[in-house]
Amino acid sequence: MTAARGSPDLDAVIRRLAWMREQRIWPNGRRYLWTDAFGVVLLLSLSHELRDDRLLREAEWVVAEVDRVLGRPRGIRIGEAADRDGQYYHYLAMWIFALTLLGAIERRYYDKALVLARDIHQAFVVPGVGVHWKMREDLSGRYPGYGLGALDPFHGMVVYQLLDPDALADQIAELRAIVLGCYRTLSITQDLGLGMMLWLTHFMPTEPWAVTQRERALAMLDRMWVDPPGYFCREPTERDTKFAFTNFGVSLGLQAVGAHPARVRRVNAFFASYRSGDEYDTEAITHVMAGTSLFPGLFIRTT
Repeated sequence: MTAARGSPDLDAVIRRLAWMREQRIWPNGRRYLWTDAFGVVLLLSLSHELRDDRLLREAEWVVAEVDRVLGRPRGIRIGEAADRDGQYYHYLAMWIFALTLLGAIERRYYDKALVLARDIHQAFVVPGVGVHWKMREDLSGRYPGYGLGALDPFHGMVVYQLLDPDALADQIAELRAIVLGCYRTLSITQDLGLGMMLWLTHFMPTEPWAVTQRERALAMLDRMWVDPPGYFCREPTERDTKFAFTNFGVSLGLQAVGAHPARVRRVNAFFASYRSGDEYDTEAITHVMAGTSLFPGLFIRTT
């Protein structure tokens, strides 16, 4: 589902982006790698749709700022705030995806993505076992209190494949072995995880892991749909718990696999006026992912 040029959804994204700039929320706000990755892809999608190179240049500015503020000798810090130390593999994987799209336009971003993938892989991936969810900031070891990430091997395998299946063949093989060892028993129950898994499956839709996880995710989301008023709860047992940004992630996943367009519209309509009364009302992650939900653009493969 991609908004046509001049459509109400696209106009809403452009207005929200202008408001974020004015309020210094994003891209000129505090750096946070997950939000920056989604935002770069959103800017690239708008640039492609509107044929506006200014948006491409803005995406490149965000990349430079991430390098300046969050970049480390190996890898990239989670965020700028004091409590966002360390490195998350799934944030890095999403950043590699954003750089891959930029790399299709300018080669140096492909080079950056390849260096990053190779740098982080050896630190995070335990062959035959899994992928560490979070590492110390210098990648010297696992961050205390964190184990293995359930989606991380899927995320890494897919984005490495999109970046360069030949240059990263060894790394892909290690992740694929982990995926093949766990996909039959993996059951995701968190809203954003389900959305991201759906998104990942649409890049390799006929592979057995993708077929199994897509069916399982859609069935779980059926259990988590709260109607009225029209949102996905955080977990099946938490019917009243809802977050805008995680619902927008579910929306992206549903659009990627072409499922439940009516629910996508209901989610966007509900959260257009919903206010949580906490920091998420003004956090960049809420508004950048809202833009992605309304206009997924280059997040979704069309060929």
